[in-house]
This record gives sequence, structure tokens and C-alpha cells, in this order.
Amino acid sequence: MMYVAKYKQVHDEILNRLQTGQYAIGMRLPTESELSNAFGVSRVTIRKALEILVRDGYLTSRQGSGYNVATLSPPTSTCLVSFTDKVLREGRVPGARLLRLEVEADTVPPAVKEYFKEPLALVERLRTIDDVPGMLTQTWIPSRLVPHISADHFPETGQSQSILRILQQVFDLAWTSACETLDSLLAEPAIAELLNIPAGTPILSQACTAFDADGAPVFFDQVFRQGPISFDLAGATPRQTA
Repeated sequence: MMYVAKYKQVHDEILNRLQTGQYAIGMRLPTESELSNAFGVSRVTIRKALEILVRDGYLTSRQGSGYNVATLSPPTSTCLVSFTDKVLREGRVPGARLLRLEVEADTVPPAVKEYFKEPLALVERLRTIDDVPGMLTQTWIPSRLVPHISADHFPETGQSQSILRILQQVFDLAWTSACETLDSLLAEPAIAELLNIPAGTPILSQACTAFDADGAPVFFDQVFRQGPISFDLAGATPRQTA
């Protein structure tokens, strides 16, 4: 039997608890002493496991305040950041209303066709914050990568509504890089109605393509959103997605 270091065992178990929803976004973890007692290991071992989770972006740590859950979908090397996690960290309630699911889309925009030469599935959702429309998302994924995709895969509430986690955990998709194009435009009537704003209101358009380790596109995400967007210029530029 292969030996697994105790800190790695603790790390893997805490990560599993995060990914299965036992620890919520924004929640403060038990103290190092409490975790030490629970796992039957030293505080040094607990601290090493937690520091890895901080380094990987799952947790935040502040002297005297312990460890808090930051996100379940760390951006790692890409610009993608979970909209769901950001809203939860702010103490607000994210929502996701499925508007359209096409297992094999009939119409594909030219910008998406540039990346894909195969049948695509389309997932269109309205994302809300405290039940107020925040952004419209259209996610295009090669149909072969999401077999048996259905409305049941897209909950309207809770931490599992993140498209990043759905693609990673349900369909086992992975990506290592992403590119993004931002633009401003005037909201067309159909989009304006969904966002509950007057037609012609200036909105932000964000188009992001994620790629796997071989450089093949994994999905294309088109977002139309109102309100401001913030950037962290100290590191990788984050981008909110569904």
C-alpha cells in the first residue's frame, strides 16, 4: 500500500468536504485545534494542509480570524472566476434560471464557429443576485463532451449552480488557459427585457474561450451583464462566469 502523508490525507478530506457542500462559501472553518482533535493529528499537520488550500485559492486566511472558504472554483492559471462564489462571499443570494438548453444547437454565432467545427450544445441562463437579474449567459460546449446533458444538471439555487463546477464535476471537463474579449454595446430588446432594463441601455459583453492542455477549445462563454465589473491587476485578471 502506497504511503500518503498525513497532511495530504487531511488536505484531501477537507477538499472533499468543500466540493460536496459540507463547507459553504464564506463559512469559517473549525479552528486548527478543533480540526487537530477531529483528525487526530498535530496542529502543524493541520496548518500545512490548510496552507495548501489557501495557496490553491480555496481558502483565505487572516491572522486571528482563522480560515474562511473563498471559492470552490479557484481561477488557477485562467481568468475564469465563479460568479456564484463571488456573490455568496458578498453575503448575497445567487440564482440561475435555465432559459434554453439545446443538445445540438441549430444556430451558432460566427464568433463561436471560429473555434469549433463540430456540433455544439447551448446552455442559456439568466443569473440573478437576490432575485434581481444580473447577467445573461450563453455557454457553448462540444456536444460530444457533455453526453446526456439535461435540465437536471442545472440547479437554480445553491453552490452547485456554478457552470464551472457543473462542467468540471459532472462532465469531467478540464481547461488550463482561457482568452477573453470585452466590449460595450447597447442592449437589444430581447436582452434588455431579460435584464429588466430599457432597450438601448449600455451593457458589457464578455466572451471567453477556455482551452485544454493541448490547446483545443473546451467551451465558449458569452455573457451580457449590466453594472460595473472589477479587475485585480495584481495577478491574473479575473472574469466572472456563470
